[in-house]
Amino acid sequence: MVDKVISAEEAIALIRDDDVVTTTGFVQSCIPEALHAALEKRFLETSSPKGLTLIMCAGAGDSKGLGTGRFHHEGLLKRVIAGNLGRMPKVAQACVENKMHGYNLPQGVISQLYRACASGQPGLFSKVGLHTYVDPRLGGGKVNEVTDADIVKLVEVDGEEWLFYQATKIDVAFIRGTSADPFGNISMEKEPLTLDNLAQAMAAHNNHGIVIAQVERIVEQGSLKPKDVKVPGVLVDCVVVAEPNEMHRMNYGTVYNPALSGEIRVPAEGIDKMPLDQRKIVARRAAMELPPNGVVNLGVGAPDGVAAVANEEKVTPYITLTTEAGAVGGVLAGGSSFGASANAHAIIDQNQMFDFYDGGGLDLTCLGMAECDQDGNVNSSRFGGRLNGCGGFINISQNSRAVVFAGTFTAGGLKVAAGDGKLKILQEGRSRKFVKSVEQVTFSGTFARQRSQPVIYVTERCVFQLTPGGLELIEVAPGIDIDKDILQQMDFEPLIHKPVPMEPRIFIDEPMGLQSDLMNLQLSKRVTYDAERNILFLNLEGWSVRKKSDVKDLTRVLVEACQKAGKRVNTVVNHDGCRIAEDLYDDYADMIHYMMENYYASTTRYATSVFMRMKMQEALKKRGLAPHIFERSEEAHAALGAENASAE
Repeated sequence: MVDKVISAEEAIALIRDDDVVTTTGFVQSCIPEALHAALEKRFLETSSPKGLTLIMCAGAGDSKGLGTGRFHHEGLLKRVIAGNLGRMPKVAQACVENKMHGYNLPQGVISQLYRACASGQPGLFSKVGLHTYVDPRLGGGKVNEVTDADIVKLVEVDGEEWLFYQATKIDVAFIRGTSADPFGNISMEKEPLTLDNLAQAMAAHNNHGIVIAQVERIVEQGSLKPKDVKVPGVLVDCVVVAEPNEMHRMNYGTVYNPALSGEIRVPAEGIDKMPLDQRKIVARRAAMELPPNGVVNLGVGAPDGVAAVANEEKVTPYITLTTEAGAVGGVLAGGSSFGASANAHAIIDQNQMFDFYDGGGLDLTCLGMAECDQDGNVNSSRFGGRLNGCGGFINISQNSRAVVFAGTFTAGGLKVAAGDGKLKILQEGRSRKFVKSVEQVTFSGTFARQRSQPVIYVTERCVFQLTPGGLELIEVAPGIDIDKDILQQMDFEPLIHKPVPMEPRIFIDEPMGLQSDLMNLQLSKRVTYDAERNILFLNLEGWSVRKKSDVKDLTRVLVEACQKAGKRVNTVVNHDGCRIAEDLYDDYADMIHYMMENYYASTTRYATSVFMRMKMQEALKKRGLAPHIFERSEEAHAALGAENASAE
């Protein structure tokens, strides 16, 4: 056995000019800082190695010069292929200034390309990125004018459009673990995530490259259990021991938290409660979309507050929260620990998580937004002159069943006050987020509409829904003036029919009773029966059909009410302010058809939303049911009276 433990300087000396280097890390976690520091030091002292290509999935740094931010020195890099560049702003700026070649590809694509490299495949076929800036028709993921080589191609297979992402062979892989034996077997017992370490090591090793592993300790040969070894020693060339408190922190804000590594479980009650500011308001409204028994992804920023709200409202046991980094279940962490989870059920490799996401495993995702336009397009990758990158945004948003975009209405200095069930804008933000046309398309509203993907946009003062006609204003916070606080702060006018108030509970600093809402425990209170007139009234004002189980719950409540009446009933249904997810109209219409066949004598319904009336009529017509939906309650009641008179 060869002892593979050497110094960081000795390991970095093996890197040659023009090598392709990949490194691990997710946002601020799991970063092999000692290796990054040693590479920076060697280059500053010797001007070598130069002309490197850097490949990485997520951002890996503190945005202030640590992590991959150490690689900004002119001449060190000639090309970067990354999912996120926001964590290395000086490298991003060099790309903007055409000082190096650059590509910004979806994080999940890069993660999966490691496996393609490891298995000797030329690249990856994927639908991820279609109709976004990664699509060759919209730029092919190139970040500047000097980047001319095409590494993304549009292809057609059996009449369907696909993107082909070209694999780049890897010469050097920086990976990170907790323990290593002298032979190079690597375990990760104190790491919060396993990421793509194994795939990256295979990719470099199978290309006759070198694999350098950073760990915090060396253990006796044979002391690591086989199932605890995440990267076998046959793939590892060098092991570097880093000082835990400086160069091997769990993340830049945490030296070590055993709850995030899964070594202990902590009481959920001990997790800090968020203050009632604009971030929590957004998170509270977004949390109302959570699907019980569903799988959810939460993005960074405002969306990661949803995890704290879910815990505070005691609904965490009824949903499975995940991150693209590989955490499954538990209470997702925010801040410097974003990507990890306390009390996680499991930690899987990042590429496996993206397999799950890309295949349609997500019921809901909640993501941030920097810009949004009148067509529902969202930009989170390049704005305000800054190249941030998409991260996992494109994989996740395109493949989740339903999407919630969450963020403040304006940015930069926004101050609000919440209390007594109302919201007040104290100081408006300096920058508008709702613009006529986004700077870069990270999410295509047009493509989402084509696929009937449910999409809403949640802010602290209002909520929009994606419809065939564009964005529709569907909810407004109590205390907010639509003209002054919304329309005058946008660059376009959304569709406005009859928006309903946002839940006043959102703006009161006490538990909202979210569990009752998500589980439809109070749904029966929306049904009343007038025995004298044999009319069943169903009030769905402000209710949302977010998932198929909502339709099942409503069916159960209606059947129970009809059975209690003991005969077929006439029904009047109020759909004012009710929202049915774009992909659930057929399920809802099937429910109506079932009730008409078995329990209803007649039914009329009304809704002020033109979009809802159009979609409902279309779904009912397909089932041979009377398709007309009235605009006002008076018309619906009059029609029911006319039907009854005719029957008599």
